[in-house]
Amino acid sequence: MLTITNLTYRIQGRPLFEGASLVLPDGAKAGFVGKNGSGKTTLFNLIQGHISVDAGSIEVNKRARIGAVAQEAPGNSLSVLETVMAADTERAALMAEAETATDAHRIADIHMRLADIDAHTAEARASTILKGLGFEQDRQLGPTSELSGGWRMRVALAGVLFSQPDLLLLDEPTNYLDLEGTLWLEKYLATYPYTVFMISHDRDLLNKAVSSIVHLERGKLTLYSGGYDTFEETRRMQMELNNKAREKTLEQIAHMQAYVDRFRYKASKARQAQARLKMISKLKPPVALFDEYAAPFQFPNPKKIPASPMMTFDNVSTGYGDHVVLRHISNRIDPDDRIALLGANGNGKSTFAKLLAGDLKPMGGEMRKGKGLEIAYFAQHQMDKLKPEQTPLEHVIPLMPQDSEARRRSRIAQMGLTTSRMETLVKNLSGGERARLLLGLITFSGPGMLILDEPTNHLDIDSRDALVEALNEYTGAVLIISHDRHLIEATVDKLWIAQNGTIEEFDEDLDSYQRMLTSGKDRLQKNAAPVPQVAIAVDRKAARQDAAARRLEVAPLRKSIKEAEQKLTRLRTELGKVEAILANPRTYDGAPERIALLGKDKARYTDEIAHIEERWLTLSAELEEAERA
Repeated sequence: MLTITNLTYRIQGRPLFEGASLVLPDGAKAGFVGKNGSGKTTLFNLIQGHISVDAGSIEVNKRARIGAVAQEAPGNSLSVLETVMAADTERAALMAEAETATDAHRIADIHMRLADIDAHTAEARASTILKGLGFEQDRQLGPTSELSGGWRMRVALAGVLFSQPDLLLLDEPTNYLDLEGTLWLEKYLATYPYTVFMISHDRDLLNKAVSSIVHLERGKLTLYSGGYDTFEETRRMQMELNNKAREKTLEQIAHMQAYVDRFRYKASKARQAQARLKMISKLKPPVALFDEYAAPFQFPNPKKIPASPMMTFDNVSTGYGDHVVLRHISNRIDPDDRIALLGANGNGKSTFAKLLAGDLKPMGGEMRKGKGLEIAYFAQHQMDKLKPEQTPLEHVIPLMPQDSEARRRSRIAQMGLTTSRMETLVKNLSGGERARLLLGLITFSGPGMLILDEPTNHLDIDSRDALVEALNEYTGAVLIISHDRHLIEATVDKLWIAQNGTIEEFDEDLDSYQRMLTSGKDRLQKNAAPVPQVAIAVDRKAARQDAAARRLEVAPLRKSIKEAEQKLTRLRTELGKVEAILANPRTYDGAPERIALLGKDKARYTDEIAHIEERWLTLSAELEEAERA
């Protein structure tokens, strides 16, 4: 389907691709990963022919149709359903021609082709896709011009999915989806009948929707079989083997060089020294492989922990103008709460976030906030607060008017921006860099609470991991709205649901919520009758403190278990190699010393495996107990 051969492409002299090659067969489903700014979107533009290669070639099957989400979302008087159906240009053209064609043979050809592409079920198929992406029936019939930018991008995504191209190119398709839409897309892509090539930093999507991973690193493309977790483990093992081989080669070179240095001018040893020099020139140590640097996030902790409860809601309602979006909210937030706010788009998640942040006022009920509580609010529309014609350094000057430039640069470095990007205009920063800058600015003074609305959009996987670590180190309260399941599972201990015009607490875990979404049942089953808030207020604080403590305990346990599993995989591979050699009868024709060494290696690997397996069992039991507590 797609063949890339010795691709070279540079931007302003900076190489993005240097002799890169890749083959994706028909029907392949591949995720595309790499650091922000490494050239993933550029490759998609090269594949579509929007820009030309400097050298090499990109070949797609001649008759193959390429589909990608348009950069500009549609916004016209056509209904959402009509806009999606129009995305299949062949069907639209044939339907139009069928209205005017007079030649009997041509009419027959048109109708045969319409039958081949299943044109008569088009409306039902388009409606199904739109429903999966969050469009209810009434919204499907409304004009696209009334939709926000995010919803228009969903229409554009629905259009390319409906057209079913032979090569489907998706660039971060979940950025505009909620968790429900992400789960639907995951299932849709897993059964998509043609080739999929998808840029994504969503671990769960890359584990469940694709069967291979293409990794872009240092201008090269490398294809790995399996999902993201398999890719990560395989790459880790390859790096270790490569670097061990490099160390061994360097040791060999050093040993021979020492001989040359000692004997090159001694007549009796000159010939041997020259031979070793020739051998040294032929030895090419593998290039050292290492993880590309992922700058950490650092959120200043609250200077003063607010008293508990930090915020309370008593039958609160809110909305826009005279339109009430949320009502009957009765809950509380404590200083150590870690909350994920879930629910389909359009159910009021962002509205609730704006209420907490003070951008909206209560329209009814009573909302109380702790004295002096500072809240940092991150959302995609908050990006507008950044000044495109200013540099990050200029952004921090008003916040540090009396400080030296060195201290200002140090503070920007804590946001994860390199020295070269500190003096780059904001409009020229990547989406991930702008997100880092905004997060750094809004948390500058150490807020008591973070409200993060889709914070992982535009962040690569390593940056997402850095965000998880920073949130777990932050001591204030956190409320997250996100479709990123890895982020939710790694940072929160409470789930709230936006549904039925209110905010409700959900007493089960994320897996239970996902099962309900995918089971075809009601969006959420009603929880048991609520216990009066006054009756449980005292116990809830202690429970939340315990949950926060468990979260801190569980994170290192999970890490240790993963490390043990990776080590077991490596040891079992090495043991298998030794056993294969010992099983070969020819082995015993060689020196007895070698057989003895192989036997010692087998015993050592077996002992190490047994030791690590025991440790893995212990850690797993501890984790199970900690999660159950």
